Amino acid sequence: MCGGSKVEDMEEDGKDVKKKVDAGEPRKYDPNFKGPLKNRSCTDIICCLLFLFFLTGMVVCSILGFTRGNPYKLIYPTDSSGNICGLDSKAGKPYLMYFDVLQCAKMGANAIVAGCPTPQVCVSSCTSDYWVYLEAIATTSTSGLLCKDSVDTTSVTWSQISTLVSNEDCAAYYVKNTPIVGRCVPSFFLEITNYAANLQTSGAYNLTTSSGGSVTANEMTDASYYLAKFYTATQYIEMVFKDIVASWWLLLVFAGIAMVTCFIWIILLRWIAGVMVWISVVLVFGLLGFACYYSYSQYYELKNQNSTATYGISEAFALNFSYYLQLKETWLAFGCSTATFIIIFLLIFIFLVKRICIAIELIKEASRAIGHMIFTLIWPIFPFLLQVCVVGYFGVSVAFIASMGQAEYYNNSTNTSTDGVNYYLERVTCTPNDTTLGSLCDFVKYGGTEYIIPMQVFMLFMFLWLNNFVIAFGQMVLAGSFASYYWAFEKPKDIPHFPITGSIWRALRYHTGSLAFGSLILAIVQFIRIVLEYLDHKLKDSENRLAKFFVKCLKCCFWCLEKCVKFLNRNAYIIVAVYGKNFCSAAKDAFFLILRNVVRAVVLDKLTDYVLFLSKLVVTAGVGVGSYFWFQGKINFFSGYVPTLNFYITPIVIVIIGTFLITCAFFSVYTMAVDTLFLCFLEDLEMHDGSAEKPYFMSKGLMKIIGKKNKFKDPEEDNKKSKGKKEK
Repeated sequence: MCGGSKVEDMEEDGKDVKKKVDAGEPRKYDPNFKGPLKNRSCTDIICCLLFLFFLTGMVVCSILGFTRGNPYKLIYPTDSSGNICGLDSKAGKPYLMYFDVLQCAKMGANAIVAGCPTPQVCVSSCTSDYWVYLEAIATTSTSGLLCKDSVDTTSVTWSQISTLVSNEDCAAYYVKNTPIVGRCVPSFFLEITNYAANLQTSGAYNLTTSSGGSVTANEMTDASYYLAKFYTATQYIEMVFKDIVASWWLLLVFAGIAMVTCFIWIILLRWIAGVMVWISVVLVFGLLGFACYYSYSQYYELKNQNSTATYGISEAFALNFSYYLQLKETWLAFGCSTATFIIIFLLIFIFLVKRICIAIELIKEASRAIGHMIFTLIWPIFPFLLQVCVVGYFGVSVAFIASMGQAEYYNNSTNTSTDGVNYYLERVTCTPNDTTLGSLCDFVKYGGTEYIIPMQVFMLFMFLWLNNFVIAFGQMVLAGSFASYYWAFEKPKDIPHFPITGSIWRALRYHTGSLAFGSLILAIVQFIRIVLEYLDHKLKDSENRLAKFFVKCLKCCFWCLEKCVKFLNRNAYIIVAVYGKNFCSAAKDAFFLILRNVVRAVVLDKLTDYVLFLSKLVVTAGVGVGSYFWFQGKINFFSGYVPTLNFYITPIVIVIIGTFLITCAFFSVYTMAVDTLFLCFLEDLEMHDGSAEKPYFMSKGLMKIIGKKNKFKDPEEDNKKSKGKKEK
């Protein structure tokens, strides 16, 4: 089943590619080459200096943000006087209350996080009742007033209420409110609607704005729509958060189980790679088959029960996941989907069974390399921690930079349109102490966009560059380590004692510029993709279909370009780690090397990725299924440890996502090992012919695949024979 005819066919295909395409000259034999060069010089110095210059600019931006910014401005709301609610003089008043909630609600959900054109005051708690100033005047009552700090409510008489309301020093009305992100927004709009309707039908005083307009039930319903949707969403977000808090220790347990499972799987791959690969294939078919069987059995069970539940747009259908499982259509969809996946995987398996055998040999070689350098499995932890530091640093820096702006005050006067509806059209900047405007000069927002936005754009670009630099550094270190293994003629005798340490030293000492160069190219492509996403968002409601079409095409092209750049960069880092070349030369050599062996590169490399993906899938599915039965309480022995949850699917989804990320971290070592060994294998074929002068460095397993062998006695074989004689 794992014959060599396929490899011979691939070699012929490679020769055809060489004839049709000018793919450069094969690497010539170098008698002094014994693995990653120790005598090398610094590469891409200009790019290294440019990287340091931009890093300096990044630090300067961060320092400016730390010295002038205040992130509390982003977290806590600000009243019309520019005071931050919950801090300093407003320490006991953490909530922001709006005078005319209709004006805020018309702005949609943005009113919750941004300023709106109506006076706002800090309060100790949101209002829990309804109040109208006309009723207060009629009853000569001054209780319940909501006014600015400049108004002493204790000395206000009922005859002054109308003047205070018209000057916007006091609110004309308010309703029941609920605190959301520190802002008081109307409680669920049905309750408000019912209250407003009852007022109008009972002859009581209607809710009235400061301009005398009546607040009808329909207006309150329409204006509160976005706020009510947001309020409903936050309720479910809070329920999900409570589920995470209730099950946090179990999430950590399953993360530990995922790590142990990955480690055991890797150990098993080292010793019985072929068996484990076939087991992974069988397990995938087994899991899909079980899922298909279980789905159809549930479907027929519900069908035989004459279940009448149907799909709808109710709240339960939208957010209660248990409702899905009561529908026979849901299980039918699951069954059809899993059956389709089974057919697709079966066809792929039938056509690629021969090449799977080749991928197994590469994984075996990678397993041997990792077995001799076991610390390569631990190495991904360090780049991951560096990435966490990068994300944390930029998160904090951007928060401080975003809060650098000074408070801006505007005159919130109104203009009346022809239909008699008031709009806040006049937004003239002013100062709070301007006596000509009086109380109309209110805080609206924090300014500084003329310098904050450019700084944030620069920080975004630096985040992309630095994050890609960390990833590139991790890849080059692994490439140098595995190259040291491959080019050791007598394994493990000739393998360096500290391959990872040596690779770290070479990468930082000589190739920081090359790492910066490659990560810069990738960062530029990613930055352009972000700009295109922004343009696509802006054109969402546009009627210019031609512009939207071109943006979609550009998004597709740059997505493909990013994938190509990542692939080329990874292979370029391997050549840099081995030969110490600059980035451009290494990228050119890697590209032509792959082009000269394009069939091998596409089939073997990608098929290896496919096999490793199967391993990720099996580990993720196994841990995910275990978490499903655990949180469903179907394991009787551990039923007492299952917490009470609102949605049992919440921890299951988190476990599945976390497990997949853990498997990606562990198997990324394997991916880099296979890529490095594969490029070294191609270089080995071009430079050597198996003679005593030019012996192959590859293992016997790889020689067997391609039908090659060294034409002299192998030192490893002699050592094995001598050990066997001694044992006898």
